[in-house]
Amino acid sequence: MVKKLFAAILCLLLVGCGPQTTSTSHKIKVVTTTFPSYDALRAIIGNDSDYDLHMLLKPGADAHSYEPSPEDIIKVENADMFVYTGGDSDTWVNEILTDKKHGKVIKLMDLVEKREEEEAEGMEEEKDEHHHHDDEEEHDHDHEGDEEEEEEYDEHVWTSLANEQIILKKLSNALIEINPKHQATLKANTDAYIKQVAQLEQEIKTIVDKSKTKQLVFGDRFPLLYFVKEYGLDYRAAFAGCSEQSEPSAKTLSYLIDYVRKHDVKIVFAIELSNQNVAKTIASETGAKVRTFYTMHNVSAKDYNNHETYVSLMKRNIKVLKEALL
Repeated sequence: MVKKLFAAILCLLLVGCGPQTTSTSHKIKVVTTTFPSYDALRAIIGNDSDYDLHMLLKPGADAHSYEPSPEDIIKVENADMFVYTGGDSDTWVNEILTDKKHGKVIKLMDLVEKREEEEAEGMEEEKDEHHHHDDEEEHDHDHEGDEEEEEEYDEHVWTSLANEQIILKKLSNALIEINPKHQATLKANTDAYIKQVAQLEQEIKTIVDKSKTKQLVFGDRFPLLYFVKEYGLDYRAAFAGCSEQSEPSAKTLSYLIDYVRKHDVKIVFAIELSNQNVAKTIASETGAKVRTFYTMHNVSAKDYNNHETYVSLMKRNIKVLKEALL
């Protein structure tokens, strides 16, 4: 990976020596890695033609397996503003940021208070594939220091609607710093979108306050830690949010089936872009229904082409939350 990135960076440096002839060369170039920051910036910018906004991750692709192409790295290098999430999905970013000589760089996870990843009861244990055994001896010398270094934070910060409002405000301020002449328009667009998100936040709070149960079950990855913590919901899930696993053990599957039966859970959730196999298995064993919950780490090509937004997708979530909780 590092060698490929180095070659790509060398390529972009050579390309960068030539004249810029594209029709967007005069525009303020804003590049994001994934949909949440793309959607936020799209709302903030609105119809302003002075901006060229680009999302690196292709609609429908898995954010956790994305690797940048040389063209993607060129876009990052030439961006006036580059926004990435951080966390496991964006480990490649650190390998190229040292070569970025200009432009504003924003890590989404740094804009809000982070939460440590957690493993819910019954969840499939994660296989530690990221650490090399050769390092274990060295790590044993300083357990306390290691614990600090190995803290892992959940990257899906936007799933909290309170966080989303903070993110919108801070991204807006960053754009205003780049282009202060457009402050009034950017602020108006931001305030309007924050108002929509705040209304949805209140609607979800009302649903939770009236709910008959606080249990949510995901037969899938669970990238919604910030969401459930904001509303005081309990959850069970097959896998952690950034898990690369897709087949649960018999123990995990049995636990979730028993949990659904014991708590009379009516809805088993799967996340978008999932094959939903685990959720369907649990549902077939328990009589529960399967519903999709949109985490918005990415969107399908259909939803992207239909200009679906954080707000419109969260409205879908509200509909299925009512089924699950009321």
